[in-house]
Amino acid sequence: MIGFTDIEFNYKVLDRYYVRTSIFEAIKISLFHFKDNLLDIGCGKMPYRDYVLKHSKVKSYVGLDIEMALEYDTSVKPDFTWDGETMPFENESFDCALGTEVLEHCPEPAIILNEVYRVLKPEGIFFFTVPFLWNLHEVPNDEYRYTPFSLERHLKNAGFNEIEIKATGGWHASMAQMLGLWVRRSPMSKMKRKYLSLALKPIISYLIKIDKNTKVNFVNGQMITGLYGTAKK
Repeated sequence: MIGFTDIEFNYKVLDRYYVRTSIFEAIKISLFHFKDNLLDIGCGKMPYRDYVLKHSKVKSYVGLDIEMALEYDTSVKPDFTWDGETMPFENESFDCALGTEVLEHCPEPAIILNEVYRVLKPEGIFFFTVPFLWNLHEVPNDEYRYTPFSLERHLKNAGFNEIEIKATGGWHASMAQMLGLWVRRSPMSKMKRKYLSLALKPIISYLIKIDKNTKVNFVNGQMITGLYGTAKK
């Protein structure tokens, strides 16, 4: 779907270019984990469905969203909805699960993680992404920003093991993302936004480029754009 898996870098998308490309890159890196029956939790318009079905061993892609979820695309409906308490599936129904930018919207993370664990088969993999540096969104249903330490604790409490968590970007990418958010979303005139966007575009491009060569360790003073990872049942 254009805009998530094929977003063009231009001055109009400086706010969302990095987050979308970094999530997509994380999915591609983790694609070897995906097979057979996949559950997309908080699926929205399922922007990664076609790519995953084409480039992985996934045979069945099931989209699940909350009953009153924000509708992004009227032409795409989830395969199932749920009440936020109990997913409408039997125990051990899926070989893998995908949850991109959804855990930050869950008032009680333990509920969704316990349910993901329940519906996964033994050895099943849960792939996730969460934002760290991002503006308030879907207000008032924007609940959390996770550190890698809190996220790992929640996953362990739900029963997951072999947890791997990585950053989607470090200091340079964080600056690029913040500049993009500021120039595209903060209050300013249309003319000012356009010219500042054009001026900042090469700077943002440079910051993204040099961030690829840096290793992010979760230590004091480190800045991150977001997190992604996997956990096994």
